[in-house]
Amino acid sequence: MEAGKSVSELALEQKILDAPEEDYMNAEQLAFFKQRLIELHDETRAHIRDAKTQILNKPDVTDPSDKATWEEQCSLLIRIVEREQRLLPKIQQSLERIRLDTYGFCEESGEPIGIPRLLARPTTEYSVDVKAVLEMKEHMRQE
Repeated sequence: MEAGKSVSELALEQKILDAPEEDYMNAEQLAFFKQRLIELHDETRAHIRDAKTQILNKPDVTDPSDKATWEEQCSLLIRIVEREQRLLPKIQQSLERIRLDTYGFCEESGEPIGIPRLLARPTTEYSVDVKAVLEMKEHMRQE
């Protein structure tokens, strides 16, 4: 069983995966992903809050190696907070796409993104093919 998922959550995921193509992004699937995005939003906010609390609760250390370890931990926590803060708007945009009934479809091509990809990354905006092309273009610009 996947870590952190109940049997009922796994069964619901499987039901959504097994749905016929003509049922793609039906009301049940949209409700499932809306709930998943809301939970992801809440978890992300909790992670940010926890990381900030850890940063603000500096231990009383005098040993230079302990101080260096603490500073390294803070550096990692800051990167986590920055990453999680970038995720929040993506979650909100995905929820807005559900509201507009465009969720699950590639913003570039209009083609279905696919349930497996959305389960792995519910905030994704592009199909695998379009994302690969966009990443290739980005890589070419950086060279």
